[in-house]
Formats: sequence, structure tokens, C-alpha cells
Amino acid sequence: MTVTGILVAIVVGLIIGALGRLVVPGKQNIPIWLTIVIGIVAALLGTLVASLFGVKDTNGFDWIEFFLQVVFAAIGVAIVAGTYGRGRSRV
Repeated sequence: MTVTGILVAIVVGLIIGALGRLVVPGKQNIPIWLTIVIGIVAALLGTLVASLFGVKDTNGFDWIEFFLQVVFAAIGVAIVAGTYGRGRSRV
């Protein structure tokens, strides 16, 4: 993997993770780095599922793949926001 590939993955992860956070109602107390990680994983999962359904490569913008990525990001954000920091004491 090249440096450019890593930077693209981070930017895509940030965008997909941020859109996932927008979809989930309420405030999510998770750090930005975790949002990026969720977005990267969601982008990979969305692409994988889109390729399994045969809709990964379409003419123009891949709306179905993008929708799947955002849905996976929203699910990831909801799960992580519900569990992140539960074991910590809050001062």
C-alpha cells in the first residue's frame, strides 16, 4: 500500500464516518480517530457487500455502494457510541 492509498483511505474513512455520525440521532461522545476507523471499516464492508450483490461497479457514481457504506458506518457509530467509555470513571 502506498502513502497515497493510506491518505485516501483516511479521507474516505473520515467522510463515511462523519456521514454515519450524522445519521445516528443524538450526541456521540467518541473521538475523531475512532470515527475515521469506523468509516474505513464501513467503507470496506460496504464495498464488499456491494460486490457480493454485483452492484460495485455501475455507470456514474455508485450510489448503492455509497448507501451501504453509510449504513455500515451508522451501525458502527451507534454500537461504539453505546459502549465507548462505559468502563471509565468520569470526573
